[in-house]
Amino acid sequence: MKVAIIGGAGRVGSNAAYALQIGGLVRELAIIDVMAEMAEGEALDLRHGASLAASQRIYSGGYEACEGADIVMVTAGLRRKPDESRLDLINRNVALFKTILAEAIRYAWAENAILFVVANPVDILTYLAMRWTDLSASRIIGLGTVLDTTRFRSFLGEYLRVDPTQVNALILGEHGDSMVPIWSSATVNGTPLRSLPNYDEAECRAVFDATKKSGAEVIRLKSGAGYAVGLAIRAVVDAVCLDKKALLPVSSLQSGLFGIKEVALSVPTVVGRGGVEGLVEIALSPEEQSALQNSGRVLKETIASVQDV
Repeated sequence: MKVAIIGGAGRVGSNAAYALQIGGLVRELAIIDVMAEMAEGEALDLRHGASLAASQRIYSGGYEACEGADIVMVTAGLRRKPDESRLDLINRNVALFKTILAEAIRYAWAENAILFVVANPVDILTYLAMRWTDLSASRIIGLGTVLDTTRFRSFLGEYLRVDPTQVNALILGEHGDSMVPIWSSATVNGTPLRSLPNYDEAECRAVFDATKKSGAEVIRLKSGAGYAVGLAIRAVVDAVCLDKKALLPVSSLQSGLFGIKEVALSVPTVVGRGGVEGLVEIALSPEEQSALQNSGRVLKETIASVQDV
């Protein structure tokens, strides 16, 4: 399988490339970036480790490197300027994304190729990709709340002093301020959180608050996330490569699930070689369902305020 990473010389793109190299499932990695020398350097650095990882073809190039890709991943994005509003940043990133798509789709993608949106605001860009391309909605996947869910499970494991790989707790909705923790189905290896001896509701809610702020905290400490998002990206790519039918909280077009329509956000989604292969309407508490619907409204309001859509 071939993966092309647009923005591959940036922190997120380069960490994604490294995670995919270590995973060993991708046979070909194309690193694409406006910073051509940086992209070439990233590809060279990765190739230096080829003898210690699975055999792969790794190289840099322009948008023409999208040709033949099974997954075209967009990680390129702009950072907020001092005193810049959130909406102004969103508008700049939407404009950049539109330019990237226009360039990428000039080249023939592999049959049934998947567009994988990682850049932020991921839910807005995932939805707009459906407006701006002829790709089927099932072939457009946003990273959504996969990273938030990963952080949430990791932090809950730390607090509860259990193996984080056994924590099964979801964050759904927007990858942003209106994200929704799903407490009603949260378990550790099938055991409800509330049944654990050290469970404390206030402390667990504090864990969610820390999760919600953790992206900003990583930016404050080291200027941007990399490792965890690389692993989150690999989880989605692996689900496609292996046709896992994995149930992941990726962002995709909503058409009525939980009463939400005409917006992209994260719900439990079956991900396989066909991309988005199904959406699962799990049981939610009334509070969770209301919060998820509010998340959809927030995203619709943001889309309505974005320029040139």
